Amino acid sequence: MTDTEVPTSEAGNPIGFGRMLRKEDVRFVRGKGRYVDDVVLPGMLHGAILRSPYAHAKIVSIDTSEAEAHPKVHAVITGAVLETLGLAWMPTMSYDTQAVLATDKVRFHGQEVAFVIADDRYAARDALELIDVDYEVIDAVMDAQHALDDDAPVIRDDKDDQTNNHIFDWEAGDAAATDAAFAAADVVVKQDMLYPRSHPAPMETCGTVADMDPLSGKLTLYSNTQAPHAHRTVYAMVAGLPEHQIQVIAPDIGGGFGNKVPIYPGYVCSIVGSIVTKRPVKWVEDRSENLMSTGFARDYHMQGEIAATSDGTILGLKVDVLADHGAFNATAQPTKYPAGFFHIFTGSYDYGAAHCNVKGVYTNKAPGGVAYACSFRITEAVYLVERIIDCLADELGMDPAELRMKNLLRPEQFPYTTPTGWEYDSGDYPRALQLALDMAGYDDLRREQADKRERGELMGIGISFFTEGVGAGPRKQMDILGLGMADGCELRVHPTGKAQIRLSVQSQGQGHETTFAQIVSHELGIPPEDVQVINGDTDNTPFGLGTYGSRSTPVSGAAAAVVAQRVREKAKIVAAAALEVSVDDLEWELGRWQVKGDPENGKTIQEIALLAHSSLELPEGTEGHLDAQAVYNPPNLTYPFGAYICVVDVDPGTGHVQVRRFIAVDDCGPRINPMIVEGQVHGGLVDGIGMALMEVIAFDKDGTNLGGSYMDYLLPTPMEVPSFELGETVTPSPHHPLGVKGVGESATVGSPAAVVNAVIDALKPYGVRHADMPLTPAQVWMTMQGKTLRTDLAFED
Repeated sequence: MTDTEVPTSEAGNPIGFGRMLRKEDVRFVRGKGRYVDDVVLPGMLHGAILRSPYAHAKIVSIDTSEAEAHPKVHAVITGAVLETLGLAWMPTMSYDTQAVLATDKVRFHGQEVAFVIADDRYAARDALELIDVDYEVIDAVMDAQHALDDDAPVIRDDKDDQTNNHIFDWEAGDAAATDAAFAAADVVVKQDMLYPRSHPAPMETCGTVADMDPLSGKLTLYSNTQAPHAHRTVYAMVAGLPEHQIQVIAPDIGGGFGNKVPIYPGYVCSIVGSIVTKRPVKWVEDRSENLMSTGFARDYHMQGEIAATSDGTILGLKVDVLADHGAFNATAQPTKYPAGFFHIFTGSYDYGAAHCNVKGVYTNKAPGGVAYACSFRITEAVYLVERIIDCLADELGMDPAELRMKNLLRPEQFPYTTPTGWEYDSGDYPRALQLALDMAGYDDLRREQADKRERGELMGIGISFFTEGVGAGPRKQMDILGLGMADGCELRVHPTGKAQIRLSVQSQGQGHETTFAQIVSHELGIPPEDVQVINGDTDNTPFGLGTYGSRSTPVSGAAAAVVAQRVREKAKIVAAAALEVSVDDLEWELGRWQVKGDPENGKTIQEIALLAHSSLELPEGTEGHLDAQAVYNPPNLTYPFGAYICVVDVDPGTGHVQVRRFIAVDDCGPRINPMIVEGQVHGGLVDGIGMALMEVIAFDKDGTNLGGSYMDYLLPTPMEVPSFELGETVTPSPHHPLGVKGVGESATVGSPAAVVNAVIDALKPYGVRHADMPLTPAQVWMTMQGKTLRTDLAFED
């Protein structure tokens, strides 16, 4: 059934999958959304955080007396105060600990030192200037490559067993088989790569309003978190409150991109502030605080080595990674995988051996490592394999499209188990790449490129192919803090035929209110405008670990489909009783159970809903009412894939890069709402262009964050991006209730690699080849100007 053939409701919306305007936009485009900063409670106070000006320094003393004397200040909380309450340290989602407020020393520029509570936010911020902190500066560890040097200061000396800055070692694949593949190779290519630190930079910064009721002992927390239930559990662990006494409410969220998954010290401080003052306390960070102290992305130093035959057949791939996790290991990722899903670095290609080593280290930077615009660390993995493929193509003198097509997995190979253990469910990779090449007019582009280079003009063509892994995750493989990643869902159809569906995932702008209504509509035939979607309130939704890593639709969407199917089966029993036939005599037609061979004799889902609450006699043991609940534990991840082609023009005099065309072909299975999917793809492509060309969190030699504002941390605007050219193929997942491969929070991964590869290709006339090619366009430009790039990403002459 095509988009145009989908039955529509009286309001003109598709009943089921199809193009439908987002329901939530009715309030958003009118400025009627309700965000954390819109929450105002009676007697509410405001909090502000004093942050460290140093990356690494001992705290000799803190004098808060002048701040406490401010007439509008109600309390000043320090790490020493929290120690008396047993709240100075909190668990992270990677089984580490993180300081709520610094006690012994500060470990990154911008770390939280004190929390002021005042009548209003202006007074709270003014009072920060009245706090006197005496610091003793220590050398900072800013380069992950030197974090394990013998003379490197130990950052986490708060931990008794920590004698260096090492966090973990992790490996995947078969080292011996990989060594054998390399021994048999005709060609071996090695490349060092840095995927520098970047930031999700959501439109809305992080914030919370905490309200501890001193009479009932109930804590109500309004927070723009992507994972309300997971946060509630962690707060219960930290504060010692039973979970039923904690209610986390996530209202509208202005973007998350992984940045709003972790628990930040400001959240805990607002809770403590409410306990201390016995009044609600609001804390909302400013933009600089968000960029300096909240969860970053990337920061992977990678060395890739690829082995192949002289005709371009790939034999094996080995990778060494140094992962910079900042001052605390606070990544939110499945427990078994400290490097996330990085071992999907084998990519979309057919070869027999691969191995990776990943070493995590502490540095004096903000903690994080969020799943930004991808599942856990898959962007880094895709960048690695696609970059090394281009290096191999350059070494062999092969066209990069030809090399990819030669080695892509074929449809008959699925289900396919990678050398590192991932089981890809399905796909037609060559078809996706060929479609992208056809859309781009690839042969014509190469001829145009050759003609321009003869005239001294620089035009780059970048190609990237990716396989994502979404829908985390199967409980047999994945958990966070011991909590399985299955998602709950509840559905209730009221007597009038209207429905409510309650989700365990939280929308951060992806259109959940529309998409999940369409899933219910698809299964039950109820018009989507008659389906209310409820999320973001732990007292009114089932348990689940939240929205991140492109898991909402594959996991919670599947739960919604399953629970709607259960309601449909209950409706069948009611319909059979009303029609006085056997359930076996009924067949389903969208929105209606009818007698086989007698389609005029049937009952609509709305009629059945009313009958389910009536005096109709139902079979013994059958419950009335049309409601159900489900917990969906996916048997596997799903694996969307795609092919991207980027065309850039580079000014040889200034190094200015203009992205002229971007062709993106994605395969995510059937599209619930094509407009929402296209919007997700657009967003992912812009993310990639930004990270390839302008987004980087830089530090000076002392550890000062140089990207603390949008004047310094640049984001792409409509001036930097082209009109995207989108294509699609459809390969349903054979074992998924929706038949989808997994469009969730982000639909793209390969775009950063495609843009960077295009720039590298464009700069070949300068004689810079893969073996010594810098790693990002910014680094390329500095090299062209005769400058060198520091390992901490600060520029020097």
